[in-house]
Amino acid sequence: MRSLVPAAIALALGTSLAHAQGVRTERNISLELANQIAAASVAACNAKGYPVAATVVDRAGHIRSVQRADNAGPHTLGASLQKAYTSASARNNTLAIMEIAQKNPGAANVAHIPGFLLLGGGVPVRVGNEVIGAVGIGGAPSGQIDEQCAVAALEQVKDQLK
Repeated sequence: MRSLVPAAIALALGTSLAHAQGVRTERNISLELANQIAAASVAACNAKGYPVAATVVDRAGHIRSVQRADNAGPHTLGASLQKAYTSASARNNTLAIMEIAQKNPGAANVAHIPGFLLLGGGVPVRVGNEVIGAVGIGGAPSGQIDEQCAVAALEQVKDQLK
C-alpha cells in the first residue's frame, strides 16, 4: 500500500504538469503603447520632412494602431501595414529580411508570401527577446529612413518595453 501512494502522487503531478504545458501565456502590445509608437513614428519622420504612415500590429500581425501624416501618399497605408505584418511574422527587421532574400536564392521566395513586403521600415517591438508586435512605416524616400524613424519611435518608449 505504501508503494502505491508515491506512485499515485507522481501520476497526479505528472498529469497536471502535462496539462499545464498545453496552455501558454504570451505578452502582447497594448492599444495605448501601439498608439504611442505610431504617433512617435510619424513625428520622427515629420521632423525629417517626410510625411509617412505608421501601422503597429500585435504579435499575430493584427492592426492595433494606424496614423497617417498630412500629405502622406495613399500608398503609405498599405506599405506600412505590410511592413509591420512582415516584421511581426518573421520576427525581424524587414530591411534584414530583404537583404537575406537578395543574398540567398533559397530565401528569395519569401517575397511571395501573401502580405509580406520586403522593403525597409518594418521593425519588431520586443520585450527582451519576445516579439510583442511590430511597427511598419511607409512614405519616406527609402526603407532605411523608414526604419530609422521606427527605431527612433521605439527608443522613445523603451522604458515601457521591460
